[in-house]
Amino acid sequence: MTAELRWAGPADYPALAQLMFDTVHNSDSPYDERQRRAWVPAPRSGPEWEQRLAAQDIVLAEAGGEAVGFMSLAERGYVDFAYIRPEAQGSGLFRRMYRLIEERARARGDRLLWVHASLMAQPAFAAVGFTVRHRESVEIGGETLDRFEMEKPLAAS
Repeated sequence: MTAELRWAGPADYPALAQLMFDTVHNSDSPYDERQRRAWVPAPRSGPEWEQRLAAQDIVLAEAGGEAVGFMSLAERGYVDFAYIRPEAQGSGLFRRMYRLIEERARARGDRLLWVHASLMAQPAFAAVGFTVRHRESVEIGGETLDRFEMEKPLAAS
């Protein structure tokens, strides 16, 4: 699958919400159905969603006019979102989006990137140089989900 990458804007927010919902609910996952429903019960929308995204740099991947992946960079080097539709997983898309996120982080002077990686995302982040700070469990919607807090120092270029 060949995907084009671009920076997302407000008109893309509904597609990002749908992509996130579809990915959580339709990917092979170590999380059970109850955990996935608690994590993303419906596609996100509304002012809180829009404000959260507006404060971030978001790389959007599109193939055939459809959003197939996105990754975002929030304040202080935090990688907030990283989702790829099942049909695009394993295509190198994660690495391509991550390169743009790291370039943006370096350009704005971030010295460290960090993320709360799901059990599904942890291997992809490890493959681009992140290390686990610690494994943690979080309560979301009455369900416990395990994840990893990971980091990657950015060496001066």
